[in-house]
Amino acid sequence: MKKSMMVILGLVACVPAPVLAQSIPEKAGINSLMGVAPRTEDFIKIATISDMFEIQSSELALQGNDPKLAAFANRMIEDHKKTSAALKDLIQSSNVQVSPPTGIDEAHQDKLDHLRTLHGRDFALQYRADQIAGHEDAVSLFRRYAQSGDNAALKTWAGNTLPTLENHLQMAKNLPQ
Repeated sequence: MKKSMMVILGLVACVPAPVLAQSIPEKAGINSLMGVAPRTEDFIKIATISDMFEIQSSELALQGNDPKLAAFANRMIEDHKKTSAALKDLIQSSNVQVSPPTGIDEAHQDKLDHLRTLHGRDFALQYRADQIAGHEDAVSLFRRYAQSGDNAALKTWAGNTLPTLENHLQMAKNLPQ
């Protein structure tokens, strides 16, 4: 593990500075492995896309006939709409010079497209897996930013939002397998 981490860090050190400005360490998962806080721009982008994915995938879950999935999906839609609105308000009120994305990225779009092809138990299992993975990533992101983020208002908000995300993760893990 130590040797592979050194190789990864060595490769990152060889990447030109303009590429690093595009947050390669965050995209590659290096920051997460090392417990490093994301840049404010990365935090806003990832949190926004995560919320959009949670809402859109949960809207798909409502189309099925599974009451347990529907209850969870309704909660995800409600809570993630609230966090999306709160983040937008915070960006404006804190005069953060970052524009959040207006759509999801290709990786999340691929996940949504895949979910649209599934039905019944196959859908439920994939939705559960996506929710667990997404919330594990979100918990890591918010925890790292709450501990060491560089914008005080966003740092406080991340810390205050973290318990809700941890609860979502536990709820996702409790969905039927």
